[in-house]
Amino acid sequence: MKKDEMPTFLPDADPESVSSDVAGFGGFLVSTQIPTREDGSVELGDLRAQARCTLQSLRRSLERAGSSMSDVLHLTVYLTDMSERPLFNEVYREHFTKPYPVRCAIGVSCLAIDGMRVEVTALAAKNV
Repeated sequence: MKKDEMPTFLPDADPESVSSDVAGFGGFLVSTQIPTREDGSVELGDLRAQARCTLQSLRRSLERAGSSMSDVLHLTVYLTDMSERPLFNEVYREHFTKPYPVRCAIGVSCLAIDGMRVEVTALAAKNV
């Protein structure tokens, strides 16, 4: 792999994190976000509050890496209760417009933090 083709990693703001905030390769970025507020605390309210916080965190991370929500190509959504998918979709439409990214939603039994109900992984194009 050529040096200019090497992946890049933006560190997570949390010094205890075991994951980069954004990884880049060529013109693509990958980011996984949980409902983290700007101050680093985790939102553990209802699904709408967590979804808003998660997608706002995604927006901040992508913008820091030279991208935006309109550059998201694919989004994987992890929900601990698939019956809340319509609620997530309401918030999703606040952050994305047509044409919507390719997306999949996966029901999981739990996430990394007790009480966390949503997590997302996004693939986005990097603005050059």
